[in-house]
Amino acid sequence: MAKKRIGILTGGGDVAGLNAVIKSVTYRGSEDDIEVVGLRRGWEALTHLNLDDPNSRSHYVIPLNRENTRTIDRRGGTVLHSSRVNPSKIQKLPDHLVGNDVPVSLSTNGGIATKTWDLTSRVLANLSELGIEHLIAIGGDDTLSYAAKLNELGVQIIAIPKTMDNDVRNTEYCIGFSTAITRASDAIQRQRTTVGSHERIGIFRVFGRDAGFTALYTAYATSIRCVIPEYKVDLDKLIRLLIEDKRANPSNYALIVLSEGAQWEGYKLREYGEPDAYGHRKKANVAESLADEIKQRTGEETIISDLTYDLRSGDPDFIDKLVALTFGNMAYDAMLEGKTGLMSALVEGRYDLVPIPDAKLGPRKLDVASSYNTERYRPIYANKQGLPIFLNRASYRVDWALERLATT
Repeated sequence: MAKKRIGILTGGGDVAGLNAVIKSVTYRGSEDDIEVVGLRRGWEALTHLNLDDPNSRSHYVIPLNRENTRTIDRRGGTVLHSSRVNPSKIQKLPDHLVGNDVPVSLSTNGGIATKTWDLTSRVLANLSELGIEHLIAIGGDDTLSYAAKLNELGVQIIAIPKTMDNDVRNTEYCIGFSTAITRASDAIQRQRTTVGSHERIGIFRVFGRDAGFTALYTAYATSIRCVIPEYKVDLDKLIRLLIEDKRANPSNYALIVLSEGAQWEGYKLREYGEPDAYGHRKKANVAESLADEIKQRTGEETIISDLTYDLRSGDPDFIDKLVALTFGNMAYDAMLEGKTGLMSALVEGRYDLVPIPDAKLGPRKLDVASSYNTERYRPIYANKQGLPIFLNRASYRVDWALERLATT
């Protein structure tokens, strides 16, 4: 009798803690005599895999065991590698599928027509041919949006949220967030010496295309000002506050952290480059734009520091290792129980299984009224009693509670 076989993949940007998930699932599988198969390079493994080609198989599929995962949780990144492939919108067909009957779409943007192919049928076929009965998908909004689609098509799938932006719906926490804040806080504390030595305004840019969790929590931990995508600040007021901070500081410097999607009144975010598989383009550096405005309006010199990729690099901190291990074990337990369409999560500060988020709702956003002081452009420090440990609540809770009542 063939062993039960499960697959696991990581998609999107890497974060610290992913390897701990992979190891925990693999070790649990070895205890239950279940095969765990690593699908390398995210969804690309299931769209580009050619099972008739041994090189393709070794490139995209790796059997996981206690020996080859024994030490992986001691470092960051993902041993399975990652990609931003969207199986529903493949921009270039793999060579072995050229000439096959594959659904194709034509879209026009800026007068330029673009072809994309939907390889979902290939994904389903590869899962079947690999004998994968249950899939664990680890990722952010984009990766999990496709996971939800597979669940609707009958694939047994459990999701695990990860992103340093912490903006996946239905959970208060995503793997990678704590390490990102730890990294950002350390970098800002170190750079105080340089910014202070030169008596400048230090401007720090962090990730956060649509949500300001990373910027806000960094500001909370370092006691500096911040600008987030959810609220457009008044530029004159912001600059005045920074100048006041600088003058009031005995070392004559000031600091501010910006989300990459931060804006002020009258400022339009500039994007460049081709859209990725999920339609996202790179954003121009808002920190440089703010530095230019400060120089033009006040003559003050600035120091710009882009912290983005550094925050997802390196080993996980304690929180991310704890949550990653727990999310992985929860996903494995859910798989054993035959559950599907669910995601490991933290809700009201407690571990829970929730529905994979509806991609149409977009990313989770900060609640400005309760978390951001729009007069001082700082986090709100008061009125925290009764909040979960990460000071925010998952947005779905009422609907999910009603759904649970209806099915119990």
